[in-house]
Amino acid sequence: MPTVRSFSTVKARSYIFRLPLFTRAIVLVIFLFSLLSLPGFWDIQAWGSLVPDKVSLFSAHRVTTFPLIHVNLLHAILNVVALTPLMERFENEYGTLTSLALFFGPLTTVPAVIYLVIESGILRLNNAIMGASIWVFLLLGMEAIRTYRSNPHLIIATHHIPTWTTPLLLAFVVAALVPSSSLLGHLCGLGVGYIAGLGYVKYIAPPEWALRWIESKLNLLAILPHYVSVDQKTYGRFGVLPSTNRMGGSPATELVGSTQRLGP
Repeated sequence: MPTVRSFSTVKARSYIFRLPLFTRAIVLVIFLFSLLSLPGFWDIQAWGSLVPDKVSLFSAHRVTTFPLIHVNLLHAILNVVALTPLMERFENEYGTLTSLALFFGPLTTVPAVIYLVIESGILRLNNAIMGASIWVFLLLGMEAIRTYRSNPHLIIATHHIPTWTTPLLLAFVVAALVPSSSLLGHLCGLGVGYIAGLGYVKYIAPPEWALRWIESKLNLLAILPHYVSVDQKTYGRFGVLPSTNRMGGSPATELVGSTQRLGP
């Protein structure tokens, strides 16, 4: 008879093996950068963290690399545990190419620019930020808006708490429990997540026709394992026919103000 420990191990291994391609790559890069940052290797924090007075034309990479860089291995592990299920849902719903284009594009650069403007331009400070928690709060913000549309309130005793406020409350709890965390950075990610959840991501998302052309031209479904198709209506999530419980709408159109929850 299988034990609880063996059952949990089997479920964990099954979950890891089912992770889509982009999510796997993000996790691997985060851990690789964490290993490279060990003493005696590479001061990767100095190279890629988001420091307001170090961002320039020749160091613009900082606005996209900072979520991949962490203070230490424990910081990386905690962020990966929180990020993985959220990123997996996003990629499974919208495709690998869409995830790549958005998370190494506007869903990272826009929160970074907002942080730079507020931190340096308004507060006149120069605090560096790093870590995938900004992605965690961004995805939580998107999820909270979708949840709010179908379930507007959480009822605790006699109090009705709007469901969209739950990640906002979490941001303040994290700031209180982890003083070294950046409340402003988390709020910037959360704010962009709220905006994306409301449907405004349609103005920054790459055109679906271009992603479909790249996917078909490079035959990505055939050559990349765990790749999630952009055109899920035709190919399904992993290059097979879609299930019958998925009705209507392509991934790109669902990004625009859909009330459907992220993920299966």
